[in-house]
Amino acid sequence: MSGSAATAGSTDETFGDALGRWGDAWERFWFTPTRPHTLCVLRILTGAMLLYCHVVLASDLLAFVGPDAWMSNDMARQLHDGAFGTSDWARSYLWYFDSPTVIWLHHGVTLLVTAMYMIGLGTRITIPLALFFQLMYLHRLTGALFGLDQIVTYTTMYLALTPCGSRFSVDALIRKRWVDKCATSAFWRFMLPDDSPSIAANIGTRLLQLHLCVIYLFGGLSKARGETWWNGTAVWYAVSNYEYQSMDMTWISRYPAIISALSNATLFWEVFYCALVWPRVTRPFVLAVAVGVHASIAIFLGMITFGSMMIFANGIFLSPRLFQSKAQRQADDETAALIENDEVADVEAAEQELTQQLQNPDLSASERARLKEKRDKIRAAAARVKRRYRALKKREEKYEARVKKLREREAKIKTIVQKRRERKSQDDGDSTIE
Repeated sequence: MSGSAATAGSTDETFGDALGRWGDAWERFWFTPTRPHTLCVLRILTGAMLLYCHVVLASDLLAFVGPDAWMSNDMARQLHDGAFGTSDWARSYLWYFDSPTVIWLHHGVTLLVTAMYMIGLGTRITIPLALFFQLMYLHRLTGALFGLDQIVTYTTMYLALTPCGSRFSVDALIRKRWVDKCATSAFWRFMLPDDSPSIAANIGTRLLQLHLCVIYLFGGLSKARGETWWNGTAVWYAVSNYEYQSMDMTWISRYPAIISALSNATLFWEVFYCALVWPRVTRPFVLAVAVGVHASIAIFLGMITFGSMMIFANGIFLSPRLFQSKAQRQADDETAALIENDEVADVEAAEQELTQQLQNPDLSASERARLKEKRDKIRAAAARVKRRYRALKKREEKYEARVKKLREREAKIKTIVQKRRERKSQDDGDSTIE
């Protein structure tokens, strides 16, 4: 009976530890502060692509959104308000713009805001505003949208959540000049963010990463529903389509095995992208294939902007360290080492300090409740730190055990080799005597 109880208790404890590890992993995935350098580079690239899209619209603006456009305002509105099908929530004030002057003024403001977004000027305002203008154009230009418009829009949406104007931007230059103002004003600290690690940067990064995984997964599954990706002819149909062909690739028909291999490999890569892009071992290969696939689309199928933007978006999986200076990387490494060594001690010291404060009989009920709540949060944090420390210790012990086995195996191999050498030298000596 007592043995059964002990077994049950150990099972509950093991399940609780496993659940705690999953909780810690979830918290680290979403809420680990991250440097925004990768997002800052992506801001420049996405802003430049969005600006290019609006410049293309400006080349014949009234034909796109004017009163006599290819698709009229009434037609665009009816495609969303339920006149031709199911009503949706997409709305645009551009449906009601009939004056060419107003349309051109609006587009001029859009170009200005998008340019500010690209160079990183007032990013806390200009990026959400650029997203808003982009949505207005998307809902007006229904029927004339492609993958480029979609990826630029959702990348802008996630960048709007992050301090992506903290580096490689005009905002960063202004912050250097307004150091005192940013130190004393919360408003200016928000408007001109620094490049310190932040949870917002990590959340924006994770959302965009997961969005890419969803896109590739469902794109691959939709391909798997057809026959051409399975029988290996899909790539041939793509390169032989004269509507998209920017370079004559029909010579590849002489190599059907290559066509079939490219088709099947593309299908496999797209379906399993969402699983293989996360491990550090497979990530470089997955991203290399992404660059190859989208570069081929850009070069051979004429979709240069779409292919380039998809390569830019895949850059969200690159580490911010790649875009940091050497001095900043060294400073981050030193800080991480200090935190790893002192984290447990600091948390326990904070808990002891709060416990001493709670022993004060003069505390009011509200202050006592507030301190208890704070102490409970610190205890929970300490428990998470200790669980992570135990997990690291176990991993270290496994590693040391593996190293020990390898050394023992190495010693055995050396012994066997030495014995063989001695036996060979002895045999050589015997043959010489004979």
